[in-house]
Amino acid sequence: MKNTLIPLDMIFADETGTVRRIHENAVPLDRTPIPGGDGIQYVLEINGGMSATLGLSPGDEMRHPAIAQNLAAWPCAAE
Repeated sequence: MKNTLIPLDMIFADETGTVRRIHENAVPLDRTPIPGGDGIQYVLEINGGMSATLGLSPGDEMRHPAIAQNLAAWPCAAE
């Protein structure tokens, strides 16, 4: 968060895109490490408070073409 000027929610996901942890409202300009835990492959940063607004919680699944589709909990549709 060293160069970040707004609070962010950090969504930590494993290799399948399954959310394992959410750190809400990371403090702007704070240099304290924010660990995601073991087995974390992806981190999605969104505006602070947005994860609660969207009702996100551990166990939810993210969908993105960067996630290996043969491992994805929620694969992207074939084009």
